[in-house]
Amino acid sequence: MYIRERKNLFRDPKRASNPFRVMALLFGIVVIIAIIRAYSQGEIWPPFIPTPTPTRTVNSFMIEGNTHFQAGDLEKAIQSYNQAALLEPNNVDIYVQLARVQTYSYLSRNSDQEQLDRMNEALATINKAKEIAPTNSNVLAMRAFVLNWRSSLALLSVPEREANLSEAESEGLLAINLDNKNVLAKAYYAEILIDQLKMVEAEQYIAEAQREGPEIMDVQRVTGYYHEMMAEYTVAIDYYRKAAEISPNLSFLYLRIGALYRNETQWDAALEYFEKAVRLNEQLGLKDPIPYMSIANTYLRMPESSPMVAARNAYKALSINPYNQNSYGLIGIIYHKARNYEGAEMVLRCAVVGCNEQQTCDALEEDPCESQIVFNAPLPLTDNTLAYYYTYGSVLSGLHRPGDDKCERAMDIFRQLHAKFDGVEDEGAQLALRIAAAGEQVCSSDNTPVNTALTATPEPTATQIPFEFYPTGTPIIILTPEALTP
Repeated sequence: MYIRERKNLFRDPKRASNPFRVMALLFGIVVIIAIIRAYSQGEIWPPFIPTPTPTRTVNSFMIEGNTHFQAGDLEKAIQSYNQAALLEPNNVDIYVQLARVQTYSYLSRNSDQEQLDRMNEALATINKAKEIAPTNSNVLAMRAFVLNWRSSLALLSVPEREANLSEAESEGLLAINLDNKNVLAKAYYAEILIDQLKMVEAEQYIAEAQREGPEIMDVQRVTGYYHEMMAEYTVAIDYYRKAAEISPNLSFLYLRIGALYRNETQWDAALEYFEKAVRLNEQLGLKDPIPYMSIANTYLRMPESSPMVAARNAYKALSINPYNQNSYGLIGIIYHKARNYEGAEMVLRCAVVGCNEQQTCDALEEDPCESQIVFNAPLPLTDNTLAYYYTYGSVLSGLHRPGDDKCERAMDIFRQLHAKFDGVEDEGAQLALRIAAAGEQVCSSDNTPVNTALTATPEPTATQIPFEFYPTGTPIIILTPEALTP
């Protein structure tokens, strides 16, 4: 017999609660409350909506660029101005400041090609500004400044240099006509007139710039340049020092002051300013070999010459940038001046001919050879590298011994000098040809004693100092037999 199970007559019984399900539900509630609270406090952001971040303004980048320029870090200044230009690509004021810094920064470039590259950047920058505002006085003044400095570059042809200088004059004069109160336009135009040796006209514009903007570094710098070209070196130093007081962290001003003191044979003052440039670069973390080269050259020119001290500073410069061929050429000049002809041959070869790994290690006095630096091609033969070429040819012919190949290599250098400079009336070219003639005479006979070419090499009466830069980019002529070195 089947008896049915007893049922509840008054309620419908439910299933018992699952404790795990209750705990999961409570956890979910707590998470939701936490999310809502975090959202209300701005700690989280809804999905698919960009998280808000602070946006830098153009003005902040401009201020940063100016700060870097005043601090002497021109590369960082360029980066800041470039960032500002990205935000406001039609703001000509940005391009004006950027072109100015790019132009000044070329002074820290060691090779002809690096100089040309940087000046081309500056010209492209200011050309962009002129496309936007072709009648803006500030734009035209800065373009005159850029073109004037570019006109001195060694890799440019003579017609291109002349065209740059002529266009600079036109732009500068137009800038003044558009705004007769534009102090920088007057300073830059005066600088152009100085380069054209129009000293009377230049003096008038400098006087106006001094009255209207004596607090501007460029005005004091150009005034110093004017007095230097007038051979008033003491006055020139005073104005360069004023420029350095306005912008105390621009190393090229200290290098110029040091070079002028050295020209006046004030050796201690010269070394003081070169060392200021060294300390400034160290503070900024800048790797610039030029101050060390200037120190080395000063020790060589002093009455009690110190070749060892000069060599230490020269090698310090090379250690800063062993990948720059120009540094090898500069050290070769210094070694030649110190009568270390064997050392001069090793380092000059890397600049004038090129070096394989072992030859570069020999020049660096590196043992064992680890640097693995190769220079496959020579530096182009230009006004700035001319001293490397004729010094290398002189060293090779002077060290020649019967049976070696030094004269063969020297004659190749001399042929290059003849091909480029025969018929050129420039004093530096004439000096190079005289040195080539002396070397050719040595190599005409294997019976010539060793070092005859070196002792017979004519001393220069005036020559450009390789890569000891003048702030305007204009080659400086020093009337001294010691002017072969940087």
